[in-house]
Amino acid sequence: MPDLFSGLITSKTRIKLLIRFFTNPDARAYLRELSREFNISSNSVREELNHLTRTELLKSTRVDRKVYYSANMSHPLLPELKAMVKKVIGIDAVVDGIVNRLGELDFAYLIDDYAEGKDTGIIDLLIVGNVDMHHLNDLSRKTERYIKRKIRHLVMSQKEFEEFSPKFENRPKLLIWKSKL
Repeated sequence: MPDLFSGLITSKTRIKLLIRFFTNPDARAYLRELSREFNISSNSVREELNHLTRTELLKSTRVDRKVYYSANMSHPLLPELKAMVKKVIGIDAVVDGIVNRLGELDFAYLIDDYAEGKDTGIIDLLIVGNVDMHHLNDLSRKTERYIKRKIRHLVMSQKEFEEFSPKFENRPKLLIWKSKL
């Protein structure tokens, strides 16, 4: 599945940046942080950030001595880019293959690395609701084979989630599913 972008975009650094910023468009990062995260020279990252800023896919904001980059939330292609990135990293398969089939769910969140747009190969899910763990484990294994990423899940009842909510306040999280009720 990651070959989806590589067939369209030849720069691996640009692909990483698109995944980083369009998984969670609220995320922001600065040059050296991205360089360390990707283990790529800052010049290579700078070149791609400049390109994505010129095309207005990213915007930059100076805070003190750092320039922070983030997704341009008003770009007309934002919904399509978010959908493409979710398909590339397998979030669409997680929602379709696991979350939609579990039954009595209240919420499902991506937490930690993937919530920040970091494609580390391990997707952490926080699932709130009444879940059959055997069914969840079975669906997770099947989805892992399809998306070629490991899925870890933390399941809580609504009451447990409310009690533990303060502990999740400072952790990156991205809502990927919400009950319609």
